[in-house]
This record gives sequence, C-alpha cells and structure tokens, in this order.
Amino acid sequence: MARLDAGGRLVYAGAGTSGRIAAADAAECGPTFSTNLISAVTTTVEAEEDDAELARLDVGDRDVVLGVSASGRTPYTLGALRRAREAGALTIGLACVQGSELAAAADLAIEVDVGPEFISGSTRMKAGTAQKLVLNTISTVTMVKLGKTFGNLMVDVQPSNEKLRARARAAVAIATAAPEEKVSAAMAAAGGDTKIAIVSLLAGVDAETARSRLSAAHGVIREAVGDVVG
Repeated sequence: MARLDAGGRLVYAGAGTSGRIAAADAAECGPTFSTNLISAVTTTVEAEEDDAELARLDVGDRDVVLGVSASGRTPYTLGALRRAREAGALTIGLACVQGSELAAAADLAIEVDVGPEFISGSTRMKAGTAQKLVLNTISTVTMVKLGKTFGNLMVDVQPSNEKLRARARAAVAIATAAPEEKVSAAMAAAGGDTKIAIVSLLAGVDAETARSRLSAAHGVIREAVGDVVG
C-alpha cells in the first residue's frame, strides 16, 4: 500500500484467459471506484503468450505489477515480471499451481492450487474462477485502503448515468442520515461528488471546506470528518 499511497499504480499482466480475466477486473475498477490506479497489460492474440519480449510495461519503482498465469510458466507474463523488476516495481505472481516459475520470479507469490480442470486444459474454469476471486479481493481491499469506500458504501463511484446518480445519492443519505432535501442540496453544491457531499453534511461545512478537508486527508472520509464519526 505504501507504493500506491505514494502515487503508484497496480498493473496486472497476463496472456490469454488469464489476461482477459485480469483486464476485466481492472476495467471494472474505473467506474466503480473512480480511479485509474489499476490497469492491465495483456495479449491481443493467443499466439502472443509465447513471446516473452512482447509485454511492454511503462512502470517505475512506485508501481506494483501482478502477473497472472494459470500454469505459472507463460512466457509473456514471465517477461512482463522480469521487466517490472528491472524497473524497480514490486512484483507479485498469481498462479494456480504450487512451486511455479512465476512464483519464483516474483517478489511475492500467490499460489492457488485448483487441481486438474474438469475439461483438460480449459483454464477458464477452475483456474479462471480462482483468479477472478483473488483479483477481485485484491482490487477491492486496495480500494478500501485508499479510501474509496465509507463503511460498506461505494463513495467514489462515477455517477455517469441515472442508476449511478441514484446510487450516489443513496450513499450520501445512508452515510449521513440526512433528509432527502439536504442530500440533494449537498450533492448539488458538491457538483455531484459523493465524498464531498458526505463530508459537508457530517462535518457541517460548505462544499469547498469539505473539498479541502478531503484533500488534506488524502481522500479518506473518516479522516476528513475527524471526531464526527467514531
């Protein structure tokens, strides 16, 4: 978390099925948590997974690169981790077998041994499900620790359609127990920003002061409102 707190990113790297699963998890984090801190580098065609030189990463020493490979020996993913380490990034290897080459190549290893697939070689099944669960857990915990939630509420959602705007208003109402008219006024003053509206209502300050408090608290609502919430 120290790297991400310092402005680093979490970058997934994978090929084939593993890459597509990683890319899907990364893509969901944008609208859900209003962030570009999680992204994915993946193959575009199946044959590319055999080329360790194709994975091009623009990362540095503040970034975390998580390589995903069911077999733990995909050349593309191994190449990505090697370049990430050369750039000073923290590397994590996620494989679905024990004692994998990927685990050995990474600073940290996550090995989820799922056993043989029901259909031999079809890693979108048990391995794919396990990878999705692990990646979803990692991205969710990361966003929680970065202050993208308040309690169990999504408070950094991008209100880009009516469903999400309604969800944002509901989050403000639940977090503050304020009546509907005050929630609407706070959301309008905050320009639709859920976190600013919550801090404004909980701390009893205007939107600009709430924005300043959030900035000083690195976006964490609980820190921005201080003793108002226990």
